[in-house]
Amino acid sequence: MANLKEIRNRITSISSTMQITSAMKMVSAAKLKKAQDAITAMRPYAEKLTELLQNLSASLDGDVGGEFTTQREVKKVLIVAITSNRGLCGAFNANVIKEAKNRSEYYAGKQVDVFAIGKKGNDILSKTATVIDNQSSVFDNLTFENVADIAKTLTQKFLAGEYDRIELIYNQFKNAATQIVQTEQFLPLAPVQSDKASAGDYIFEPAKEEIVLTLIPKALKTQLYKCVRDSFASEHGARMTAMHKATDNATELRNQLKLTYNKARQAAITNEILEIVGGAEALKG
Repeated sequence: MANLKEIRNRITSISSTMQITSAMKMVSAAKLKKAQDAITAMRPYAEKLTELLQNLSASLDGDVGGEFTTQREVKKVLIVAITSNRGLCGAFNANVIKEAKNRSEYYAGKQVDVFAIGKKGNDILSKTATVIDNQSSVFDNLTFENVADIAKTLTQKFLAGEYDRIELIYNQFKNAATQIVQTEQFLPLAPVQSDKASAGDYIFEPAKEEIVLTLIPKALKTQLYKCVRDSFASEHGARMTAMHKATDNATELRNQLKLTYNKARQAAITNEILEIVGGAEALKG
């Protein structure tokens, strides 16, 4: 059994850890509310924009999307892995990294590169894959304009023929305790299922074709922004949950150590009493 000083030191250390994890939980909870409100408010807009684009595309003949819808033979793939800049958020980053590796194995025999958004993904994936860029600074000022610049860069790489397919991997926010890893095709645009999309009752000005070609870049920027926003909210939810569990575990361990300390202290006092009694009896003899 450890001596009393060692147990006291462990109790002090665990109490300090509890203060840190509890503070991190409260900070993440505060940030989560803002991030959750942002993604909840944005989803209807993103979904409506996608629906409008599908309705327009379904009512047109031919490849109206031009280069954005070109289905080339897949030889070069770019995987956009959206993670966080910081850890201590459970399996949040590990799940995205694992899925990115699974997609790389799926495209075995082809050129597969990684475009990292988030420091954690860049640090791990750069050891086993070719990371062409890391845009971790976007989380320092998460605005539509900053994410739109990234979407524009990805689009240019596809249109220039550098990659035949671009996929997004991120954590979709469901609630504070649940994040769902999603893989979405960014480019080329997935073919529209005509039975799922209807033309709708729209008045087109100037023309359907021009409207679609104007909406596609905006829809791509919105899609990426939604994914990054989803990941941002998921990160704080995952960290809040992880820190809550860490605080509970630390509390349980501290209580066990206090019990062990009290038992050891009682044993030490009993031994001292026995020694005193034994000494007194020896003097009488």
